[in-house]
Amino acid sequence: MSIKQSERPVKESKTKQKQTSAKQSTAAKESRNERATRKEQKALQKQATDAGNVTNRKSQKKLRKQEKRRKKKPRRRVFPIWLRVIIILLLAAAAFIIGIMIGYGVIGEGVPKDALNKETWQHIVDIVKKK
Repeated sequence: MSIKQSERPVKESKTKQKQTSAKQSTAAKESRNERATRKEQKALQKQATDAGNVTNRKSQKKLRKQEKRRKKKPRRRVFPIWLRVIIILLLAAAAFIIGIMIGYGVIGEGVPKDALNKETWQHIVDIVKKK
């Protein structure tokens, strides 16, 4: 009796064997990591109950938030907050000056550069106070 070619056991190549073993090892590592985090959660819950806290949804939520904060990486900003504030103030001042020049020059039919003179503003204040 001869064994047909389709019935013969097929040997896998060494590269395929390595690939399947690598997939199995990564799956095993992931399951170990999940088990570790579950163990940590159970330990935290046990500590909460040992401390006298009743483990209800609120305390569990609190524990999860604390754990999330511990694991969270600090964020490095490209522009620090103090620089953002300064930039916003400079942009606001520039918009104010441009608005004054447009208002005085275009709407008021004057020379736009005159809106930046102190004498012009003194004249405007005098007109407002006299009324």
